[in-house]
Parts: sequence; structure tokens; C-alpha cells
Amino acid sequence: MFERIQIVLIHTSHPGNIGASARAMKTMGFKHLTLVSPKYFPDPQATALASTASDILDQALCVNRLDEALADRTYIIGSSARTRHLSAPQLSVRACAEHLAEKAAGENIAILFGEERTGLSNEALDRCHAYLQIPSSAEYSSLNLSQAVQIVCYELRQALSTHESKVESSVKPYANDQEVEAYLQHLERLMIRTEFLDPKFPKRLMSRLHRLYLRARPEKQEINILRGILTAIEKNLGPTAHE
Repeated sequence: MFERIQIVLIHTSHPGNIGASARAMKTMGFKHLTLVSPKYFPDPQATALASTASDILDQALCVNRLDEALADRTYIIGSSARTRHLSAPQLSVRACAEHLAEKAAGENIAILFGEERTGLSNEALDRCHAYLQIPSSAEYSSLNLSQAVQIVCYELRQALSTHESKVESSVKPYANDQEVEAYLQHLERLMIRTEFLDPKFPKRLMSRLHRLYLRARPEKQEINILRGILTAIEKNLGPTAHE
């Protein structure tokens, strides 16, 4: 169950935070770290603060785009203190850990942490099925990145240890992030072609559709059916002007 959880650090500014986060992960039994476009990596500061968790850094996946980090993930959590107009479920870190422990038997999970000063972008938040928040003092609520990773990994370890004996025998084959994104991009192209969507004034239509499909949790077969419907509509419309 621990193997299915991936910690994703996005646009990390300070290499020391990467190393300290790796150490936080290892102390709690997690080892899958993905870095999305870090400002400095590899870096001696990261190695120094990782201490004996340098193996986590050595095997970390470093990618340029969020799509690459989430391609095979079926359930995505964003760590954010921000409130959203289009809100997904917002859970305390402890409630979120319990929630993920129930899913870890059969889902590939990613937990996203944003850049130290600005947090997760709207693009990243739109990819999340739910958000986690770490309760903190109203007088001073700022947590260091590695501290946040430590707290989340600790709560996850407690929840997973409790749920290990309750593994479900059957797991739904949910579509992963790459499959859902490919479908939504296909849908967006078709909406533009049929003039349902004006690309010059998209408003928040695609964000709303992201939220709809994240709530629905479509299975792989269901996404394939939806892609087939779009393809059939395109055939009936005939070739585009560029074809």
C-alpha cells in the first residue's frame, strides 16, 4: 500500500527543502518522490539535508511537466490552504490520510505540494480529486515545505498501518490522469469545432468539466466508450478545413 503513494513537489525553489522532504518521507516508509521542474536539482544542499535518505533522491523522478508526473495516477490530492470557487472536497490532513488508506489497496495516488511561496497553481488544483489542509495556528499558519511533507507522511503511515488488514479483494479499474486528460482534450477540440466553446472566451468551462469528471471517477472502459462517442461524432462531421 505504501508503494502506491507518490509525493510530488512542484517548482521547488530551495534544494534543501527537497532533501529534507526526502528524509521526511523515508522516516515514514515512503520512497516514491517526483520533482516537477525544480529550480535546483541535483544540488549539494539537497543531498546534505537528505542525510541518510539520499537513496530517495537518487531514485526520484525529475520531469518538466505536471502531465508526466501524473500520467499513471488514478487519484490525486493537492496540499493547499487556498479556498476554491469550484471546490473539491477539502479534508483535514488526518481525515485525508484515512480517506487515502481506504483507496491505497488499488489506486495509484499522488499527493501534490506546490512552490514554497505561492503553493499549487490553478492548473495543478484542477487536477485534484480532493484537497488536504493541515490545521495550524491562526496567528502563524506558515509551514515549511518539508514540515508539511513530514506531517502528511506521518498521518498516512498511521492510517495505512491500521488499514493494511482491510485490503479490498476487488478493485475498480479507474481511468488514470493521462486517460482522463486525453479525453478532456478530445472533448475540448470537438466543442471548439462545433462552436459550443469559443476558445477566445473559454471562461471556466474546462475547469468545470475537469471537476465533473473527477467527481464521476470514470473507469477505463467508460472513458474508452466516451472517446468512441467523440470519434463517431467527428466522423459524422466530416473532415476539417485543414484535412
